[in-house]
Amino acid sequence: MTITDKIPPPAPAAHTTRDGAHWAKPVDRLSAQVVGAGVDSVTGKRVANPLQGFGQMWQKTFRVPLEGSTMSPQEVIVIWKERFATFWPKAGRFYAPLAGIVPGEVALLDISPMPGSPVTLSTGVMVIYADDESFTFISPQGHMFSGWITFSAYRDGDMTVAQVQALERTSDPFDELGLMFGGRRMMETFWRETLGNVARAMGTMEPAVVSEAVCVDKRRQWRQATNVRNSATLRSMRHMLTAPARWITGRS
Repeated sequence: MTITDKIPPPAPAAHTTRDGAHWAKPVDRLSAQVVGAGVDSVTGKRVANPLQGFGQMWQKTFRVPLEGSTMSPQEVIVIWKERFATFWPKAGRFYAPLAGIVPGEVALLDISPMPGSPVTLSTGVMVIYADDESFTFISPQGHMFSGWITFSAYRDGDMTVAQVQALERTSDPFDELGLMFGGRRMMETFWRETLGNVARAMGTMEPAVVSEAVCVDKRRQWRQATNVRNSATLRSMRHMLTAPARWITGRS
């Protein structure tokens, strides 16, 4: 045995990387602490990354140059975090964590799963990363999408650009069907409106949002079809349909 053999390997150090503190710590189950949300369908769920979804995997990018604005990327992100809920279109409600958009916090949200739907989908997101120039959400089990979405700002020459980029799959066959029948267009409109609201808040009078969608994997993962048992869409629909019975019996 050599002297080198007697030296034990170094123990892994926590947060040794420069941006380690910007990442959320691993958790087994999520727990939400927000104000104003009527339904918490996220607490107790696990996170769901793109590999755990059902549908085709897409990378979708939306960006808007902040023409006429003098704000730096860092200034844009500060405001975006603080006023995130106000930038959402009327089709959705975002209930921010009490601690704000910081790593490890969980937000709740209500959105319409498809155009004209009488059902409000109640779900949420977890903040897995946040620094001075970006922040990233990951979806929980039951969300329409399994994946993550990053909100960022960067310099392009002399101009700051705000961007939303998602890597995602629909969670189950039901959500994939909804996306095919109008859901995809609705989501594109949603993020275009969001970025338009962000740009106007930063001083851009006429935002020009551009988008790009790339199919990363055309396959549908049928082994993940059982994700439907956690579907927030189906749960929200069931909650709406049973509302009269709950009203009669006095149950919430």
